[in-house]
Amino acid sequence: MMIALGGVIGAGLFVGSGVVIKAAGPAAVISFVITGLLVVLVMRMLGEMAVAMPAVGSFYEYARLAWSDRPLLGDLAGFLTGWMYWYFWVIVVALEAVAGAGLVRYWLPNEPAWLISLVVMLFLTVTNLISVRSYGEFEFWFASIKVAAIAIFLLVAGVYVFGLWPGVPSSIANLTVHGGFAPNGILPVLTGAVAATGFYFGAEIVTIAAAEAAEPARAVASATNSVITRSLIFYVGSILVVVCLVPWNSAAIATPYVSALAAMGIPAAAQIMNGVVLTAVLSALNSGLYASSRMLFALTRRGDAPRGLAKLSRNGVPRRAILLGTLFGYGAVIMSYVSPNTVFAFLVNSYGTVAIFVYVLIAISQLRLRARLEREDPARLRLRMWAYPYLTYVAIAGMLAIVLAMAFIPEQRTPLIFGVMSLGILLLGFVVRVCFGGKRGISTLATEAHGYEEL
Repeated sequence: MMIALGGVIGAGLFVGSGVVIKAAGPAAVISFVITGLLVVLVMRMLGEMAVAMPAVGSFYEYARLAWSDRPLLGDLAGFLTGWMYWYFWVIVVALEAVAGAGLVRYWLPNEPAWLISLVVMLFLTVTNLISVRSYGEFEFWFASIKVAAIAIFLLVAGVYVFGLWPGVPSSIANLTVHGGFAPNGILPVLTGAVAATGFYFGAEIVTIAAAEAAEPARAVASATNSVITRSLIFYVGSILVVVCLVPWNSAAIATPYVSALAAMGIPAAAQIMNGVVLTAVLSALNSGLYASSRMLFALTRRGDAPRGLAKLSRNGVPRRAILLGTLFGYGAVIMSYVSPNTVFAFLVNSYGTVAIFVYVLIAISQLRLRARLEREDPARLRLRMWAYPYLTYVAIAGMLAIVLAMAFIPEQRTPLIFGVMSLGILLLGFVVRVCFGGKRGISTLATEAHGYEEL
């Protein structure tokens, strides 16, 4: 449950939400509701598949299995899903290392940023290399701090906003007095929904962790139900109280949560939130190392990545897969200083669009696998997607609408173009894999021969 919540509550909520509020005004709340509902649907789909078929690689395996009647198409779906997801998280590792260095420099201004990034990455790399239990333990405490911080923030800010704070009147006027609820019209609200998509990404890590859980079906069902409600409450609720406390058009909205604490007169607001955001950054980096290594490990089992990366330590940890992800992260961090406007800019602008592509493939996989399970083994469907197949179609249409909207939103065109370029590179990679990859893995053949039993 903490992995699910830790994955979805990242630095984007504490920092990036200010960009959405600045563009959409108080109606940014609607932006987060729209995107949040789509993510809720995707999580329910993933929960259904993970409970029925807990597997290393999770939706990478489901994408392949959904098209097992058409092996080449199944290989393509799995290859794209797995590598896009790995790509997303190794970029997150680099971004969070850079962000973490900036936050630590708040307290250590004389230390070089590159050195702090290096120390942070080395520390969490060692944590992941020890055992999956050490990852889970660190992520539990990181996520607990984030969840506790945002729960306390919601409680205190709610008391303040509704006039229950001693000597303070109700504070909801900021929702309308500065040009109305949607001062810039409906388009920025939709733009904000596009931008908010990346903020929610990460909850799906819990389905990857399911394969290493003692009771995967029960754990995933519980965590999926938890993240569905709590993520919406945390995101939408906290954004709502922020726009009540801080005028959307003020310069202070660039740091929304710090400004909200300051508006309530909380002492040392900047110090408190800097610590909370640093925890969120470390959590995202920790999760990035875990998710990327497990996905890469799954890719090796199907011949989509070099099999040498599948070697496990005595504690069952895919160390080579972890180290490859960190090496990519180190390279990206170096690029953030050496080539911030070219290589690093490409990485930053492409990974969000890639995340949407992954969600679309997850939804299509659920659509096909659910139909097969209902025909062949309905007893596996202990957790079901709501209103199947209609809400699955709604989710697919919503995500495709986000991609289409990016083409018409000036500030989103570059991420869309770079995301499509990344997809093109992976398609070329698949062609190389088919032409020179040799025989497909025994496990792949077994999956195609025996359906989902191997999973």
